[in-house]
Formats: sequence, C-alpha cells, structure tokens
Amino acid sequence: MSGRSTLKAVAVAVVLMGSVSAGTLTGTFVSSAHAETIRESLALAYANNPTLNAARAQLRGVDENVPQALSGWRPTVSASASAGRLATGSDSVIDYRNNASISLTVSQTLFRGFRTINSTRQAEAVVRAQRESLMSTEQDTLLDASTAYVDVIRDTALVSLQRSDLAFLQEQVRAARDRFDVGEGTRTDVSQAEARAAEARASLNTALANLNTSRAIYRQIIGIEARSLSADTTISRYVPKSLDEALQQSESHQPLIRQAQHLVDAALFNIKAIEGELLPTVTLDGSISRSWNPSALTDYSDNAQIFGNVSIPLYQGGGVSSRVRQAKEELGQTRLQLDVTRDQIRANVISAWGNYQAAEASIVAAQAAVEAQKLALEGVIEEQRVGQRTTLDVLDAQRELVSQQSSLVTAQRNRIVGGYQLVAAVGRLDADSLGLNVVRYQPKQHYKAVRDKWIGLRTPDGR
Repeated sequence: MSGRSTLKAVAVAVVLMGSVSAGTLTGTFVSSAHAETIRESLALAYANNPTLNAARAQLRGVDENVPQALSGWRPTVSASASAGRLATGSDSVIDYRNNASISLTVSQTLFRGFRTINSTRQAEAVVRAQRESLMSTEQDTLLDASTAYVDVIRDTALVSLQRSDLAFLQEQVRAARDRFDVGEGTRTDVSQAEARAAEARASLNTALANLNTSRAIYRQIIGIEARSLSADTTISRYVPKSLDEALQQSESHQPLIRQAQHLVDAALFNIKAIEGELLPTVTLDGSISRSWNPSALTDYSDNAQIFGNVSIPLYQGGGVSSRVRQAKEELGQTRLQLDVTRDQIRANVISAWGNYQAAEASIVAAQAAVEAQKLALEGVIEEQRVGQRTTLDVLDAQRELVSQQSSLVTAQRNRIVGGYQLVAAVGRLDADSLGLNVVRYQPKQHYKAVRDKWIGLRTPDGR
C-alpha cells in the first residue's frame, strides 16, 4: 500500500465500517480544493515554526565568529585628547598656563604565530557545523509537523469509530428494552447493553480529549488550527527501496554526521591557534600628536613616531602548554564523537526501517482481522435473531470489531509516520528533497553579508 493511499484506505475503511457519515468523511479526509495537504502543512512549519527560526538566528550569531577572527588582520586605531591647567615655579614665582594635547595611534599586527589564519579556519568550520545543525533542526521540525498532521487524522478517525460504536450500542439498548417489554428478553440483557453503551460513551470522551491534544500540538508546531486535512501523505516515493540503500544515503546525507566532521576540523584548528601563542608576535605601531603650551617657552609641539615591535614569549607559567594538551584531548573526543554519531545514525536507520516494514505487515494483518470480525459480527447478529446467540455475544463481537478497526487506523498511522522517520533518519526530510513550495532560507546570504564587514553595528536586516 502506498503512502498516498494509506490514509485514503483509513477513510474508505471507516465508511465501510459505518463509522462516519459521507458528509463528515468529505470534510475530514478526502482531498478537495479546500483541504490542506500535508505538503502545505510542512511548508507552513518550515516558514513559521519558532524552534526552526530560533535555530536560524543561532546560526546567524555563529556567523559573526568569522569576522571576529578576521579582525586579527586589521589595524586598530585609537585617539586621545587631554586638557588642563598647569602650575610651575617656586614659592615666590608661580607660572600658570593652559595645556592641551591630542594624539592618534595606529597599530597593525604583521605576525601572530598563524593564530589569525587558524582562528579563522576554526570559525569557518564551526559555521559549517552549525549549518548542519540547522539542517538537522529543519528535519526534526518537518518530522514533528508530519507526525502532528497524521495524528490529527488518526484521532479524528478514532473519534468517528467511537461515535459509531456508541450509536450501535445505543441501538442495542433500545432493542434489548423492546425485547424485554414483550417478554422475549431479560433485565440482564438490558443492563449489559446499557453498561457497554456507558463504556462506549467514556471511550468517546477519551478519544475527543486525544483529538484535542493532537490539534493543540498541530497548532504549536505548524502555527495554524487543524481544519480540513487531506489524506494525501506522499511519502512512499522518498522512502529508500532497501535497507542497504538507506544506510548508504545516511552516510552522505545525514547532517549530524557532517556536523561531527566539521567539529573535528574546528578542534584541529583550535590546537594550531593555541600553539601560535608560543610563537613571536610582530606589530607595526605609529602615532602622531600635538601639544599646546607644553612648556613656558613653547606654544605648541608636534610629534610623530613609528616603531616595529617584536614580542617573543619565553615562558607563560605553563598555561599555554596546558591549553594545547587540553585542545588535543578535545580533538580526540570529537573524533570519537564522530564514530558515535555514525553508529547512532546507523542504528536509527535500521530501527526506522524495521518499524516501517513492521507497520506494513501490521496493516495487512489488521485489514484481514477487520474483515473477518465484520463477518463474525454479522453472523452473531443473525444467530441472535433466531435465538442461538445472546445479547452479550453481540456486544462482545462489536467490541472486538471496534478494537480491530482501531488497530487498523493505528497501524496505518504508524506506517506513514514510520516512513517520515525513515526518510529523516537517512537525512532527506528537508524542504529541498521534499520539493516544498516555500521560499528557501539561504544561510550563506547572511554569512557573506557579515564576513568582510570592517565596521557597522546594524545587522544585515537593519536591526
């Protein structure tokens, strides 16, 4: 059964089971010009989900690490000014004069032990890792959105089943009372039917509560209320054809693996940047200044100077050496974490594949059980009419049918969600792979806008 036909099968099964009226079915399940498709819901989640937007903002903040690292190539400029009144001389002769000065100082680093190069490369690696983290968040958001979408449809179907069950049992109560009134039944039959009707009413209230919860989660993730939802899930086309294909795709497409690889690069450049603190630092410093009334005989004086400075670290108390050792241990940790991530992704893919296959088998079994139980219920009702079955037999058969119908709806839901989980596990549940009709978020645009900025307090969007 394809992903597209799965929920349609739910709707058809519900109609055949007598669970909902045709009008209710059309408003809830059947695709129409006014029904919201799952692709439209995913597009809304992609554009509006606050968790995903927060991850995008976090990436924009991480982008700023690169211009901060690049600032090591750029000069620093400072200016100063002072003014005051001086008193000079002896006890008998005191000279008072006003004094003022201004100065401008420029310092340009020529060599920092390759720290600027390695810090920049480290920052760039962290940006690439954060982009993969954003992609992972995007996939998690779309998976949550698809799950919320299908859960609303499942719980709507279960509510319809419970309503149909309650209507059936209420009819059994009426029939039992009629038989009792004409002396063909007993008070026990009436009581049993009433008890089952009360139980069905409680189950309906529980199903309604579950539906309200699913609708609230849908609103939280997607941003709008769940109204008319289409049964078109369109996920089977993205599901890998085999487990081996799924594992191969996960190696190249899973963003968590790529993120771990970039973090290894960042840890390596971090070691080199710290080691650069053991190398000399070369700077070129220049300044110009003017002073007014620097002495009693001088109205003003100008001064200009330029110096080259070399600072050679000889011993820093062992702090830098300790940080180098610490960074090497962190590099080893990130490499081990890469292996852990690969193993975890592999386990997730195998688990998702198994769940997906199990859900397909469960649908076949549940469909067979529903058909068999429908025939059994019809037979029990006919046998009751000729006195070979009791009211309790009919009630038990109806309860079993509702249970099998609920299992079928749940199995169909599990298959669809399992398909989305499998696609997410291999790393293909993103807006580009799904072809969502949305304006794509381009993380490189902000990066390019801020990477080479020398000055400015406003963000690229004007804040």
